[in-house]
Amino acid sequence: MDVTTPQWRKSTRSGGNGGSCVEVADNMPGVVLVRDTKDREGGTLHVNRSSWQSFVDLAKRIGPLA
Repeated sequence: MDVTTPQWRKSTRSGGNGGSCVEVADNMPGVVLVRDTKDREGGTLHVNRSSWQSFVDLAKRIGPLA
């Protein structure tokens, strides 16, 4: 695993139509990076792993938003 360069991947919930997409890099030590696919230069969120896991768990429980 390369921990010097973020390995970005698109959310599995993102469609192929170029709409609202999120990219995540979880190969960095101690942090998960999150950015907007449409505005990659617009900034990156840095989230600690436990907070990211809590967010993912909650998102799975509430399901997709209409």
